[in-house]
Amino acid sequence: MSASAVVRPSSSRHAQLAPRRARWRARLRPLLMAAPIVILLAVMLIYPVGQLLLLSIRGESGFTLAEYQRLFASSVYVDVLLITLKVSLYTTFFAVLTGYPIAYRLSTLSGARKQRLLFWLLLSFWTSFLVRTFAWVVLLGRNGVINRTLLDLGLIDAPLSLLYSFPAVLLGMVHALMPLAVLTMLSVMENIDRRLPSAASTLGARPGTVFWRVYFPLSLPGVAAGALMVFVTSIGFFITPTLLGGRHETMITQLIIDQVMQALNWGFAGAISVLLLAVVLVVFFVYDRMVGLSTMAGGTGDAKTGKRRGGWSRALGETVLTVLGNVTDLLLRAMPRHKGEPGDGLVLRAIVILLVVFLAAPALLMIPMSFDSASGLAWPPKGFSLQWYQQIWESPLWMQAVTRSMLVGIGAGLLSMLIGTPAAFLLVRGGMRGKSAMLAFVLAPIVVPRMILAVGVFYFFARIGLVGSSVGLTLAHTVVAVPYVVITMMAVLRNYDTRLDLAAYSLGARPWATLRRVTFPILGAGLLSSFLFAFATSFDELTIALFTSGGLSTTLPKQFWDEITMQISPVIAAVSTCLFLFIAALIWVAERLRRRSLTT
Repeated sequence: MSASAVVRPSSSRHAQLAPRRARWRARLRPLLMAAPIVILLAVMLIYPVGQLLLLSIRGESGFTLAEYQRLFASSVYVDVLLITLKVSLYTTFFAVLTGYPIAYRLSTLSGARKQRLLFWLLLSFWTSFLVRTFAWVVLLGRNGVINRTLLDLGLIDAPLSLLYSFPAVLLGMVHALMPLAVLTMLSVMENIDRRLPSAASTLGARPGTVFWRVYFPLSLPGVAAGALMVFVTSIGFFITPTLLGGRHETMITQLIIDQVMQALNWGFAGAISVLLLAVVLVVFFVYDRMVGLSTMAGGTGDAKTGKRRGGWSRALGETVLTVLGNVTDLLLRAMPRHKGEPGDGLVLRAIVILLVVFLAAPALLMIPMSFDSASGLAWPPKGFSLQWYQQIWESPLWMQAVTRSMLVGIGAGLLSMLIGTPAAFLLVRGGMRGKSAMLAFVLAPIVVPRMILAVGVFYFFARIGLVGSSVGLTLAHTVVAVPYVVITMMAVLRNYDTRLDLAAYSLGARPWATLRRVTFPILGAGLLSSFLFAFATSFDELTIALFTSGGLSTTLPKQFWDEITMQISPVIAAVSTCLFLFIAALIWVAERLRRRSLTT
């Protein structure tokens, strides 16, 4: 038998097996990319929250609905739910309304002007919720900045009661969540084709009509996404209502804290959590049917959703937009003409400047007050002293809290980046079926209110002995940070030119070599941004730390919370100043690295 006859069968068998191996690799690759995030969310989100919800229907004798009967038997809990919905809806409306001009202005700018405005926005966004809320306590207090200023000017005879009211809660929550609305809307506005408004202007449409009939409808997916993000975040808020509100502004999350921390009633806490989760799921379902979940990741929505809207509702919407366009054109005629780029009007610039001052001023106010030589917070500050910074430096509690927050934040940032980046690649470039379901699963930590996740994780950790451990805290923070990594990387990958990878393949580079030498170096800025986003999310996280950080060595937000609920002192102003400057330095470094990556 000849050698060719011996070789031929083995080579033909190899040729038959090669396509099968390729198919298996193609099927296995998406599973491997999705496995880390699926395992993380299944173990750290689905199971703990599921256990908490089961507690609401599990009694000593088995299945029971007693906790739900108790929940709806009294009007107190229903009233608290209505108050929560009222506060959340008002916050959503005003946050989106005031955030839209900033997002629109940012989408029209470029170069240094855009970077300056974006810096102040990111600084407000990443500054701790606790710092910003404490600033409003100082501003609105009976001896605060506003009352002292009005008294000195002779406009009032006695201090006004500005704190512990619905307007104070609404003001603090809008201030806290407006940057989130802006960034969410901006991700959609930046993808709007600017040639469309220009074409409408060329055809004779006036500026007001162009905006309302052309640009505004294209930005609606971003508006809807921003409204959803603000609503879901505000409905699970407890920091601002606790510090700025009174007993008439009690939020439903405060009831959950009381049931777990004081009454130790896990079943009733689970029933309240089910009620809160049901409201959020209904909102998400309506949002997905009307707009589509893809807008949360910077997409422009599902084309099918737009086809569902028709008939009288569509005609009514077009009529309203036409009227708004005509009214805007009449107002613009009465104003001085300004020649410049679109979105560069004097009125718009003035509005944006005032809104940015509104965002930045409260935190900046903490800087001069942290150097006050007096023992109490007063305005204006008296003298100059570094004693409060020295007190922080010499305090073991504060230094241990800073160290632990840094370590947990770095760990959560790295872990979120390693888990979230493959999922983003899969959602953008993968050919898998059910991408919408996968995206909804990845966004589950955003859908589930943070308080429900915190209580569920606390119950889970208590059973396996992870309460108070840095490992458990890092894993829990990774759960809430990884969706933002996925969203950030999806937006980056959508703008990535895949022809660079194809060029590397054509030159003989293997997939791993292409990923390591071409893809990742170009995506370096996006990876850094996702890490910083995850780090900032972990560093500022209080809800989970409130339950799971333990009492011996807590995190910085938990230590901040403990101090501010016990006393108001210049030490808190000094800590606020340190946090503010740290975040400013973090943003500055990130921007420098981003520019360097673009020039290399």
